[in-house]
Amino acid sequence: MGLYDRDYTQADFRSRSDGVPQMRLAFPQLTPVVKWLLIINVLVYLMQVLGADTTLTMWFSVFPASLGMTLQLWRYVTYQFLHGAMLHILFNMLGLYFLGPTLERHWGSKRFLLFYLGCGVAGGLAYPLLVAVKFLRVVPMIGASGAILGMLAACAILFPHFIVFIFFFPVPIRVAAVICILIASLTILSRGPNAGGEAAHLGGMIAGAAYVFSGSWRYKLRQKISADRWQSKITTDRSLELEVDRILQKVHEHGIASLTRGEKKTLRRASNTR
Repeated sequence: MGLYDRDYTQADFRSRSDGVPQMRLAFPQLTPVVKWLLIINVLVYLMQVLGADTTLTMWFSVFPASLGMTLQLWRYVTYQFLHGAMLHILFNMLGLYFLGPTLERHWGSKRFLLFYLGCGVAGGLAYPLLVAVKFLRVVPMIGASGAILGMLAACAILFPHFIVFIFFFPVPIRVAAVICILIASLTILSRGPNAGGEAAHLGGMIAGAAYVFSGSWRYKLRQKISADRWQSKITTDRSLELEVDRILQKVHEHGIASLTRGEKKTLRRASNTR
């Protein structure tokens, strides 16, 4: 899967001397979090290839073989960095490489990282739920596909003009997202090969879409919380000011010796605040 857009592949049209427009394509420029995610994924895969695959899969995959293993919460993050074969990691890292930088620049590094891991966690949780209701059989699940498909869903909503390449064929990103949803749904319903992985794909896409669609609601909530905090601060400051006026009036009438320990503490707090 690949992707081009003017944001990082410079799909802008430049005119030749004869006036015929040309489109210049280039590879995306890596952003900090995407770079480190790529490095970590590749290093972990090398560890698997060099003989640590069984141990890593046993301890860090999503493996709901028992209630205790299902509740080992670290697995829902660590499974995202394990891969089963060269093509598995290749396609996932291509998706991260082409989709990640745009989202990281759009949201910022911290927000992007939380989104990426969150989509992966959502995908990881989808599989044990289907196992719990006896719909799917228990096998270890690994791979970053839930996070990658979460990014695909987000980009399909935010940047519908993107074009992705599926098996070398250019496809509008929203069409690609619909195709992925249909494949995942049909595979899960038919309990076909990699049904658990497709559950992770679908869970990641749902999480990615939900995050983007809830953006307006989350912004309004943050604004309300900020406004409530500011109003609370104003009320507190006003109450403190009135109390200080009362204490100063008392000092004027009866002297500073008349103040209680609490009143002196209030004056010190007001002085520090100012």
